[in-house]
Amino acid sequence: MNRLCLFYALLIFISGYSQQPLVTPFIPEMVQKFPNVRDLTMSPDGNELMFTAQSIMGNLSTIIYLKKENDSWGHMQTAPFSGQYFDLEPCFSPDGLKLYFVSSRPLSPNLKESKDFDIWYVERTSLNEGWSRPKHMGHPINTAYGEFYPSLAENGNLYFTRDNTSLDRKDDIYMSEYHSGTYLEPHPLPESINSKSYEYNAYIAPDESYLIFGAYNREDGYGSGDLYISYKTGNNWSVAKNMGDIINSNKMDYCPFMDTKNGMLYFTSKRDNTKTQFNAHLSIEDLFSELHRYDNGLSRLYRIAVDTLKVNK
Repeated sequence: MNRLCLFYALLIFISGYSQQPLVTPFIPEMVQKFPNVRDLTMSPDGNELMFTAQSIMGNLSTIIYLKKENDSWGHMQTAPFSGQYFDLEPCFSPDGLKLYFVSSRPLSPNLKESKDFDIWYVERTSLNEGWSRPKHMGHPINTAYGEFYPSLAENGNLYFTRDNTSLDRKDDIYMSEYHSGTYLEPHPLPESINSKSYEYNAYIAPDESYLIFGAYNREDGYGSGDLYISYKTGNNWSVAKNMGDIINSNKMDYCPFMDTKNGMLYFTSKRDNTKTQFNAHLSIEDLFSELHRYDNGLSRLYRIAVDTLKVNK
């Protein structure tokens, strides 16, 4: 599916659709082994997957790694660079040779005190090699404030969230231009995307033609956090629009990731369809089945195909 077709397919969520797309659980047999699972990234060749597993209260957070074996996802393991500190939000580089992630780990293994959340990366010389030790991105990306959710365009430009508590606003989405091997001073995206409230978890299209991100409790929202989309024309970003009630629920929907080759949107949701009213007495088996359903309000991974949708232009 080429990018122009994908661009128009994404319009389906804000301009109507002629058939009902389905949001479906992603790897539920693996996700349900953890109290909460959020944010994912896939390698450009589609053979590697990483996501974040967290404790019930979210105070333990580790990146999980899977690799395809015979066209299916193989055994889970903690990523070799994770599992000791609070890590989350992995993101492959366009060539698959770098993996960016967020961590509050100390700047040096010799230090014991954790830092605020910063963006780190690991790298490898080929797709078959192991990852390097984690490296701190440093200035100007990381600051005394929290930096989160890295996403890279094909040209190397880096989009991320920053929580600058010195400003009279909440989280904003920033972009740092990659120029001659160096990241330039980041700047916040315009008011067509950012507001005084929370904007976060931005996924940038490989060609920077669109941005999907999370926003909290907006007037046009369905409740809690929703996913929004903005399109870029020249140097301007369109006013972000809610992606609709097929994707968004009345609970927290966040952490988007697009598999552009296969036209699949992945995201995290705390949607809750637990039944609370019944026509008859519940057996203990039925109770357990309801309590442990996939969409029970815990943080879970979902996906929806966009390449099969008909577009209303």
